[in-house]
Amino acid sequence: MKTINQTYVIKATPKEIWRALVDPDHIEVWSGGKAKMSDKQGVPFELWDGDIYGTNLEVVTNKKLVQEWYGGDWDKPSKVTFVLTALGPEQTQVALLHENVPDKEAHDIEDGWKRYYLGEIKKYLEQ
Repeated sequence: MKTINQTYVIKATPKEIWRALVDPDHIEVWSGGKAKMSDKQGVPFELWDGDIYGTNLEVVTNKKLVQEWYGGDWDKPSKVTFVLTALGPEQTQVALLHENVPDKEAHDIEDGWKRYYLGEIKKYLEQ
């Protein structure tokens, strides 16, 4: 199993980034797919019509989101942690930690964060 660490600096407030992470209406805009998401702990979620799914494990509004993630036919979930840190009035650092990533999918998943998830959130919020 692999671990992915990535850091993004986004020209947006933690509140704006939080909405992009947990509000299905915002997620559907930046992702282009159907989403079921909540900002409540213990609530299941689905992204891209269920291609990615799991449960919110820890929720600290505008600061930290920890999720159990499944993709494809994984036997065991991976764990995704987003930590948001304000760097200024309109700039936020988003630290991503993705643990227990299946070895054979790690490269594609690492690239996917950049191309389809946090990279898209950055584009969406900075337009």
